[in-house]
Amino acid sequence: MTSWTELQTSLAKTGYIASDDLATALHIAVTLGRPLLLEGAAGVGKTEVARALATVNETQLIRLQCYEGLDASQAIYEWNYQRQLLSIRAASEAGETGAAVEARIFSEDYLLERPLLRAIRQEKAPVLLIDEIDRADEEFEAYLLEVLSEFQITIPELGTISATTRPLVILTANGTRDLSDALRRRCIYAHVEYPDRQTELAILASRCPGVEAQLGLQIVGFVQKLREEELEKVPGIAEMLDFAAALAGLGIKDLTADPTVLQACLATLLKTQADRAAIPTEIAQRIAGKAA
Repeated sequence: MTSWTELQTSLAKTGYIASDDLATALHIAVTLGRPLLLEGAAGVGKTEVARALATVNETQLIRLQCYEGLDASQAIYEWNYQRQLLSIRAASEAGETGAAVEARIFSEDYLLERPLLRAIRQEKAPVLLIDEIDRADEEFEAYLLEVLSEFQITIPELGTISATTRPLVILTANGTRDLSDALRRRCIYAHVEYPDRQTELAILASRCPGVEAQLGLQIVGFVQKLREEELEKVPGIAEMLDFAAALAGLGIKDLTADPTVLQACLATLLKTQADRAAIPTEIAQRIAGKAA
């Protein structure tokens, strides 16, 4: 892409409506070959950026889901220990021992690629999504810095494997913990907010084209007002789309027409019992009345 506006247009064709700031940051990251760190609340569409970029580039999306306790064997590579044991046993029965057996069992045939190693060995540069990096331990984050700096991985038994192509790296964080300054320095940065009214209407029109314009206005207005309530889990874009699909599937033309149906459809937006209790029928109707 020669400009951020072209990238923004290409993303929109996949159904992802990117803000000017996000499209610019993404274009800079792609142009410079630098990782892009996206921070923001859960549900604002950070993960979808990677999916949309992979679609635009017609390339593979490789995802590493981070969690507490994630280590190198789960993120980079590990050996197929069961096959190795079977090979050792077969070699022993055949009278083989020593260096030849060791060389065979520590070869590519017994190597299990995990997301980071798989990402640097693709013929065409993939999009590497490192999702929720702030859920991983600081120790893993430190190791990741080495991979992102050199785009090479050292396997003691095989040597150093350098990248065939450099993946387009997107990291996401929800604010679970502070990330290191070292990681931030290596990344282009963007903060992803909940979309404004016009952007969310564009997302709805792109993803659910069958929803009538007036109902779309009500849906977006309702969800954006709902986000202002004191909720444990604020509904994101995906929940808004589920809400729209549920209403359309039930043949609803007006949010205020049937309080019972509206309350039932809140199951797509409110995902804890406390939040359901916080939005009883009368509050839902009040919000619906102001949503158009």
